[in-house]
Amino acid sequence: MNTISIIAQILGYVGTALLALSLVVNNDLRFRWLNTSGCLIFIIYGILINAFPVVLTNGLLLAINGFYLYKIYHKHEIFDIIAFEGEELLIKKFVQFYQKDILQHFPQFSSEKNNDAIKFVVLRDLVIANIFIASLDNEGNALVKINYTVPKYRDFKIGKYIFEQEKKILITKGVKTILYNNLTHKGHINFLKRMKFTQQDDHNTFSKKL
Repeated sequence: MNTISIIAQILGYVGTALLALSLVVNNDLRFRWLNTSGCLIFIIYGILINAFPVVLTNGLLLAINGFYLYKIYHKHEIFDIIAFEGEELLIKKFVQFYQKDILQHFPQFSSEKNNDAIKFVVLRDLVIANIFIASLDNEGNALVKINYTVPKYRDFKIGKYIFEQEKKILITKGVKTILYNNLTHKGHINFLKRMKFTQQDDHNTFSKKL
C-alpha cells in the first residue's frame, strides 16, 4: 500500500467519524460545522482516489452547509432580558425541564428561593433561551450562580448579548466585575474564555470587568 492510499484511508475514516458525529449533536451550528469539515475531508479523499462522484456529492453538501451557515450567522433575531423574582411558574417549569443538564453545568445550583440581587431570563425570538442568577456584594462583584443556555442556542450569541451588547443592565445594578468559581464543565469554561473572561491564579475563578 503506497503513501497516498494510506492517507486516503485515514481521511476516509476521519471524514466518516465527523459526519457521524454531526448527526448526534443537538446544536444547529455545531452540526453544520462538523458536517462541513466531514465534506471537506471527503472531497480531498475523493480527489486522492480519483472518485469524482464522491467529490461531486460532498461538494454539493458543502455548498448546502455553506448556505445554512451564512443564514445562521446573518439571521436577524430579537433578544430581550426579563427580570424575575423566583416564584414565577414559567421559570420553575423551565428549571425543572432542563434540571439534569443544568446540574451538569452548575452542580451546586439550587432552585430554592433566595435573595440574589440579579435574576433574569434572556428571550430569543420570544423563547426562553437562558437563565441568569447572580449574587452581588458591596464592592460590585457579581458571583454567578447560574448562566444556563439551552442546547439549541449555544452559539455564543446570548453570551455576547449579556456581557457586551446589554452589559449596561448589569452595570445599572451596580455590577463592576462578573465572577465564576468552582466550574467543572469544560464546555462552559471554553465559553468563558470565548467571552474574554480571565482565569485567576487559583485556576478555579474566572472574572470579567464590565
